[in-house]
Amino acid sequence: MKINNESYKTIWVDNNNKIRIIDQTKLPFEFVICELKTLDETIIAIKTMQVRGAPLIGATAAFGIALAMKNNSDNDALNHACQSLVQSRPTAVNLENSVKRMKSLLDKYEPSERYDVALQEANKICSEDVECCRKIGVFGKKIIEEHLKKIKGDSINILTHCNAGWLATIDWGTATSPIYHAFKDGIKIHVWVDETRPRNQGSQLTAYELTQEGIKNTVIADNTGGILMQRGQVDMCITGADRVLKNGDVINKIGTYLKALAAVDNQIPFYVAFPTTTFDKKNVDASNINIEERSPDELSIMRGISEDGTITELQIYANDTDALNIAFDITPGKYVTKFITELGIHNTDKDSIDELYNTLAH
Repeated sequence: MKINNESYKTIWVDNNNKIRIIDQTKLPFEFVICELKTLDETIIAIKTMQVRGAPLIGATAAFGIALAMKNNSDNDALNHACQSLVQSRPTAVNLENSVKRMKSLLDKYEPSERYDVALQEANKICSEDVECCRKIGVFGKKIIEEHLKKIKGDSINILTHCNAGWLATIDWGTATSPIYHAFKDGIKIHVWVDETRPRNQGSQLTAYELTQEGIKNTVIADNTGGILMQRGQVDMCITGADRVLKNGDVINKIGTYLKALAAVDNQIPFYVAFPTTTFDKKNVDASNINIEERSPDELSIMRGISEDGTITELQIYANDTDALNIAFDITPGKYVTKFITELGIHNTDKDSIDELYNTLAH
């Protein structure tokens, strides 16, 4: 997709074989491209959310392993890289799946071959993600078209939460891919963008990328969606996912669960879009999932830009205020209307999920 009318991916290898990322902690006030040179820099980029979003974290981890192999490609170094990356952000399953894929492949090669193989495989993961997200958009666009006919309007209002846009993937995004495809086909779309405290991925990233593509959007406080639904100002919801469990439950950015509850109460369809790499093939429920808790400082300190253009941070709580910063919540699959993946549109009942898992296994 585009920034300032130039096409970018979120992570790429440049002509000098250097791995580049867009530093998303600087957006929307600054556009900064960084180079990842080492495994440690990759882990820092993931932990500090210079890169974020389940698919992008997975791809970045793959490049991190390649960088580790460039420095030291023996078995101990490979094991250390894989363990360190998996621990960097534990909730999003794409990271774990990507690391497992890389290790399984590299175990088959001699240490001297591992860097080249790893770099090639990381690029392959990126290409696959782009194609998955494109297909999600093709299938999701059909849903948008159907709802537009159902409401008998000339435009549609879609609510989304956090950033499941192209900045969270390699390109296209998950929740935004149907929006981009529909918009490119001439459908009039307005997007309600949840601010998504405390990191403000909605207001600072989703709104930014939608505006860059010319799509009308409005940022709202996180608790505004309910009353908009009651007023008939939301036609459908689409979110992404960081992990989808075998029982159909969805782990996603904190606040997703409350949006799903409000949507169900107001008979508004609630869709979750994700590549099948986001499926957790192991866990039937969330009892064994490490739900990430991040620093309370993310709640008490906000970043913005002053009148003179200086980017600054402000403390908004008193010093003695306690804060709890849980990064994700769990939305039961029964509240999700349909899943949208690169394989199509899926029901969320157990039999349908089992069928999808069986398809993936083969």
